[in-house]
Amino acid sequence: MNGTQTLDRALEILFALAETQEMLTVSQIADNVGIPDSTAYRFLQTLEQHGLIERKGKGQITLGLRILDLARNVHHQINKQLIELAIPFMEDLTKETGETSILALRSGGSVICIHYVESSRPIRLKAEIGKAFPLHLGASGKVLLAFEPSKVVDQFLSGIKDSDTIELIQSLTKIRIDGYSISSGEIYPDVIAIAAPVFDYRNQVIASLTIAGPVSRESIDETLIQKIVHTTTSLSVKLGMKNEY
Repeated sequence: MNGTQTLDRALEILFALAETQEMLTVSQIADNVGIPDSTAYRFLQTLEQHGLIERKGKGQITLGLRILDLARNVHHQINKQLIELAIPFMEDLTKETGETSILALRSGGSVICIHYVESSRPIRLKAEIGKAFPLHLGASGKVLLAFEPSKVVDQFLSGIKDSDTIELIQSLTKIRIDGYSISSGEIYPDVIAIAAPVFDYRNQVIASLTIAGPVSRESIDETLIQKIVHTTTSLSVKLGMKNEY
């Protein structure tokens, strides 16, 4: 087995552990990767020495803390790249609409603002980087949830108690069909928002882009909707989206 094959096998072991999201035995790992138990054992010893896998019990193997640190670093770099790409689109959107634009990500059951471009108007929405809100409240979160895989949506719905699940499911279905979400007063009483999803090169939703402003000023019409949808589509293409959703 040459160096490239060795690396391939090691990565396949890590991918197998990541995809199952469970602890596996040496035999299960060997079966998943298609190598003998003895070969899998030798690979696991090396991966364990580097902190990439851990043994939790007799024959129980899982990803190690080192791999989680790597994942966090990668996530941080991806967020930074996303922000850098999104800023020109957000600046144009805020200039065209006169309202604050917000870039947000899903983190578990919450939606978190990672960047914003504030409106220059005297009365405007003031966003806050790092501020988290429940995923099922407001346009930013709902549009993210609507375009997640059904397994993620079902898992989220099973954990909420303070919302009408049937109404939320109907809302998510409509958002997925329309391609955007509108909310009024769900987070702040006097704020209305329009959000659309941002997709990556895998055509998976990775963020939402929202414009938000005072209810007294904002008038939702087709032109405004098309501006936000066009902006998120252009950003998604920049991120490598292959086909429009």
